[in-house]
Amino acid sequence: MLEKSLGLLFFLKQPQNYKSGPMYIYLRITVDGAPKELSIKRLWQPSRWSPASGRATGNKEDSRALNNFLDTLNSKAHEARRILIDSNKQVTAQALKDLLTGIDAERKMILEIFQHHNDQVKELVGQEFASGTLERYCTSLDHTRSFMKWKYGIDDMDVRKLNYEFISEYAFWLKSIRRCNHNTTMKYLANFKKIVLIALKNGWIQKDPFIGFKLSKREVERPFLTDQELLTIENKQFPTDRLNYVKDIFIFSCFTGLAYADVKKLKRTEIANGVDGEQWIFTHRQKTETSSRIPLLPTALAILEKYNDHPLCQNKDMLLPILSNQKMNAYLKEIADVCGINKNLTFHIARHTFATTVTLSNGVPIETVSKMLGHKNLHTTQHYAKILDIKVSNDMQMLKKKYRSV
Repeated sequence: MLEKSLGLLFFLKQPQNYKSGPMYIYLRITVDGAPKELSIKRLWQPSRWSPASGRATGNKEDSRALNNFLDTLNSKAHEARRILIDSNKQVTAQALKDLLTGIDAERKMILEIFQHHNDQVKELVGQEFASGTLERYCTSLDHTRSFMKWKYGIDDMDVRKLNYEFISEYAFWLKSIRRCNHNTTMKYLANFKKIVLIALKNGWIQKDPFIGFKLSKREVERPFLTDQELLTIENKQFPTDRLNYVKDIFIFSCFTGLAYADVKKLKRTEIANGVDGEQWIFTHRQKTETSSRIPLLPTALAILEKYNDHPLCQNKDMLLPILSNQKMNAYLKEIADVCGINKNLTFHIARHTFATTVTLSNGVPIETVSKMLGHKNLHTTQHYAKILDIKVSNDMQMLKKKYRSV
């Protein structure tokens, strides 16, 4: 972009039918000979004004205060010119005037960008995004709106005003006002960072406000069932069908590693013979869209055969008569109480149990477990391996035997 000349001049503008008294101060912006004027909405006496310097005369406090204000406006005009250049926009007197007066046809608002992003995600649910992803972003948008109202008393904000303070204060609000734990706070901020990256890539902001802010999560213990606890639930017969359904579906997940959403969408067509001639599950994880290929263990296969003729499974092409996640978790708490298991039993514990008790503890290589779980990288699966004291014990026993034989 060619360098353009910029002239700035403060002057007193004489109104029509002027006789005496103070005049309004104006700023004339000239770019390559083309001028634009704007009032700074300040009055000043002509007798105390220097047309040559475009400043107030004298050393009185009001003169010094006015000149400081004019110097600040002068700096803002140069900053506006830099913003236009950095954004690859045409530097004109009108564009500079619009920036200084807050009139910017191209300005972008945070919540507007966020809403546009969510609208696009909504249109792609079922293709590129899961419904849970849309729900997460909608919640994140609501939190961002509430935070701005709480902190700044506004309904939206120019994206160019984003800075590190905004991010750190948002994190504080999530933890203190919304009572989110650390990892949940980091998840919401990660959602918001996607909106920030959209603004960066489009050139609407020049600096990432997340620079210097750590989005790291803390390690959390992932609960799982022991062999004995798993066997207790598996062998337990309940007096009601609903608890037996929930038990069977939970055990199925313990022996396949499938999350609730993946069990719910599982179709009969996703069961086929694998490379070994045995029956496998061939599916895609709803959360990450990664493929999962899981050989069916005898326990899981028996549960599928048990519900093969169930009316709900036949009518809706489902493999199991699964209830809502909320009901499943409520009934699992009943099951835990009846079985004397002192753990907060949720459906997701089944996935953890498959990763730990069923596979890793029995010597299945972590790479194989990662593939069956549909993880995108091995690091995610390694979290399970860290909590297996029994695996550490078994590995060390082998090492002890080696040293004893020396």
